Amino acid sequence: MRSFWKILYTALVIPLLWIILHLLGLVLPKVRRGIAGRVTLFEDLERSVNNLKPGPRVWFHASSLGEFEQAKPIISELKRRRPDMQIVASFFSPSGYDHSRKYHLADVITYLPFDTPGNAGKFLDLVRPTVAVMVRYDVWPNIIWELQSRSIPTMVANATMRATSPRLLPVVRNFHHYLYGSIGDILTVSEEDVRSFREFGLNGSTLEAIGDTRYDQVCARSAEARKRHLLPDSVVRGKQVIVIGSSWPEDEEVVVPAFLEIRKQLPNLLLVVVPHEPTLEHLEDLERRFNGTNATLRFSALNEYAGEEVIIVDSIGILLVLYASAHIAYVGGSFRQGVHNVLEAAVYGIPVLFGPRHKNSQEPAGLVEAGGAFVINDARQLAASLTRLLTDEGARRKAGECAAGFVQRNTGATERVLEHIEPYLTGGHQA
Repeated sequence: MRSFWKILYTALVIPLLWIILHLLGLVLPKVRRGIAGRVTLFEDLERSVNNLKPGPRVWFHASSLGEFEQAKPIISELKRRRPDMQIVASFFSPSGYDHSRKYHLADVITYLPFDTPGNAGKFLDLVRPTVAVMVRYDVWPNIIWELQSRSIPTMVANATMRATSPRLLPVVRNFHHYLYGSIGDILTVSEEDVRSFREFGLNGSTLEAIGDTRYDQVCARSAEARKRHLLPDSVVRGKQVIVIGSSWPEDEEVVVPAFLEIRKQLPNLLLVVVPHEPTLEHLEDLERRFNGTNATLRFSALNEYAGEEVIIVDSIGILLVLYASAHIAYVGGSFRQGVHNVLEAAVYGIPVLFGPRHKNSQEPAGLVEAGGAFVINDARQLAASLTRLLTDEGARRKAGECAAGFVQRNTGATERVLEHIEPYLTGGHQA
């Protein structure tokens, strides 16, 4: 039956995906960039791997930047324990590839080729991994089947599978039985994920709930971020700071009127808005929305700060550091397609607020259950929640402690992943 699925996937699905990607590339710059980046993939990869030293070689694959963040604590600890370790990191998305090209712990950074049998074989001929680690969900069938045919140990770390996933539908489930059944270790975030994977009827795979390495990564990153002070003491002194992280216009339709309401009764507020996409158009729209405040200031002009109530961040990559200065955080995306990373705020021991669309990951619900986060549905409710937390020091401190405790209780997944990787590094397939 696996041969049937392999033929069907390769003959029908792959050509269809190729056509769709190239059509999308005509209108979407990001897709076009990913296609162009693969033109010289094998030539570039060959040059890179030829410079690698002898020793065990672990290949990590992530769809994009967010998934690669989950691999970083594993890579860091591997490198610490085994300085001779060679790390190859691949990406499907150009955003992950572009943002990680200078990641210092990876010896090779590359795109993953399009998933044809020929490309899978050629890619593995060059990479020759001792172990292959897929992060989260980006599992490509021909790659997986080629790894299995070469007896290369393969695992999925931080694996998730919702009980409502379409992959569990009857016919599609049989295809995934043969796909995931070709993976040796499936290390899931939770026991619920384990139960979902068992629906595929896997026999030879190890299924184990080991937690989520994102908790380890956010703790490590926050420790470094605390050493930086992007908001000077002269700006935040005596202020109650609210950071709005990764906001979309849909979030701002709720945040702005709530802030305009509470500023009437709460003095010394400082609102720091970090748009998810700080385009010039978006920044100007935000400035218009806050017309009722005592002026706004862009982060790039912070040295000119003169008491403005709202700082609009016009750069990227600094949100985690800004959360360190917050008394309360609102995490965006939750009035759009799904909430962004709530752990980056919770790790600092502050209350976290977000909107109704937060079921795209497990952490928001867990944080709410722990008492460290609150779901808001409109501007009036947001204003009430902010007022309560800003006027009741005890309530804010308790919620913050619950948020930090939730993060700390869930650390340790990195060590559990390493317990599965390390036995493969002492024998078996070597580069």
